[in-house]
Amino acid sequence: MSGTAPGELVKSRGGRYAGTLDIDLAAADGGERFKWFLAAVLYGTRISESLATRTWREFAVRDVLAPGRIVATGWDGLVGILDAGGYVRYDYKTATKLLAICATLMEDYGGSLDALHGTAADPRDLENRIKALGKGIGDTTVDIFLRELRGIWAKADPPLSPLALAAAVALGYLRQDAHDPARALARLRQLWAADGQPAQDFADFEAALVREGLRLRRQHPCKNCC
Repeated sequence: MSGTAPGELVKSRGGRYAGTLDIDLAAADGGERFKWFLAAVLYGTRISESLATRTWREFAVRDVLAPGRIVATGWDGLVGILDAGGYVRYDYKTATKLLAICATLMEDYGGSLDALHGTAADPRDLENRIKALGKGIGDTTVDIFLRELRGIWAKADPPLSPLALAAAVALGYLRQDAHDPARALARLRQLWAADGQPAQDFADFEAALVREGLRLRRQHPCKNCC
């Protein structure tokens, strides 16, 4: 196994991405989880992490962080926010997508992602319901959103990210022949628990591995999957 304990990896690489945006995913206020959902939509596009983060902060500065606020801002206003954040390559498409997503969320679940989660029968149904909110929500966005809610939402249990898997192998947490994401995820949970870390914070370890996976991909773009 790696010489770096899982908890130490989190300290050195950083934990949940939501934390860097000052989003409290475990808060009683469901609005915090919508804030992260908006971030996941932005991160889920083929655009740099820094631009997505900057764009999310533009939404935050304008207090456009709730479904009703997004709908009230309108298409032109959303395009303006996206452009201010540097999200110009996907501004029109993303503005349209956000309006559709929020309209569906408000109509079907009263604007509450917690209500959507409560309605879902199981993890796969949860993923499908999120995708059904609007065209353009794919596996990448759903996985980004749900992996940070692992341990917070009972039905948030997406597959282990290929980036996290690659990093876990490179760091020695998993064997070189580890290819099954489900078995790898179970093994990483064991290592996290063995390090004396709380189960509800496992997502911080996963996020740290994703960060390391991104670093490895930048170093060796042909050797790491996205």
